[in-house]
Amino acid sequence: MFLKKHNQGILALIVANIIWGAASPIFKWSLENITPFTLAYWRFAVASLLLFPFCWKHLNFNKKDLPKLILLSLSGIFFNITFFFFGLQFAPSINAPVIASSAPIFIYLFSIFILHEKAKSKVLLGTLVSFLGVLVIVIQPLLNRLGDLSLLGNILFLLATIGAVGQVIISKNLLNKYKPVSISFWAFVIGSISFLPFYLYEVIKYDTLQHLNINGISGLVFGILLSSLAAYYLYAWGMEKMKAQEVGLFTYIDPIIAGVIAIPLLGEEITLIFLLGAILIFAGIFIAEGRIHYHPFHKLSK
Repeated sequence: MFLKKHNQGILALIVANIIWGAASPIFKWSLENITPFTLAYWRFAVASLLLFPFCWKHLNFNKKDLPKLILLSLSGIFFNITFFFFGLQFAPSINAPVIASSAPIFIYLFSIFILHEKAKSKVLLGTLVSFLGVLVIVIQPLLNRLGDLSLLGNILFLLATIGAVGQVIISKNLLNKYKPVSISFWAFVIGSISFLPFYLYEVIKYDTLQHLNINGISGLVFGILLSSLAAYYLYAWGMEKMKAQEVGLFTYIDPIIAGVIAIPLLGEEITLIFLLGAILIFAGIFIAEGRIHYHPFHKLSK
């Protein structure tokens, strides 16, 4: 029995977010052997080639939209991935998806200060509570006396989240004109081009591809086939079958999956301070929206 279109969308988004939840611990493990820009370049360069057959009929873009597409790629691919990968070298991987879940906070703040939308007291209160949770997690290394490098890693995760928020804001108009999979393809191409000079520098200085082991190879395979090609395609495919406001429900899978993998793979620990920060983030979301986002797994059986 085939699933209905809405249920297919649910399944696609669940799988995509399971992959992205696994990304932070797997990439942190991989970066023990491969340099950040080498991993980033090959991840998106090869993924764009593999994505081409799925979108070659829908690649035409209006020239006036090219600056937006470039900004989207730089923000959501180059800056997001660069800060994310360098953050993983300094801070626990489980911090990344929890800090990333604060993206709605920055979207809301941008809507007030940049788009001049009117602030609602209830949403503002929730935003402040969630922001406090982010702050607790970011400065956790100081509270746990873990050192400045972990603090730097958390700040880089925060910058990566802001890059992803920029992508969301920029893509708002583009998604009304073009297919999500086509936008993903061009973002991959432009992103890989932006990584190229830094990748070539790493090749000349470190020659990392000559010393790959299971860590680096796993990161490349996971990044190309799963985290880029499969997850982005499933996400775009799922978005076409669901309402826009339902898509964000699935991002809360990410921290759970990250924790399940990071604890045995990397030996990371979930501290009380980390839990406090996570609780404040999700409490802020509850205050702002009147409910906690849930994952409608039960709909799949209907």
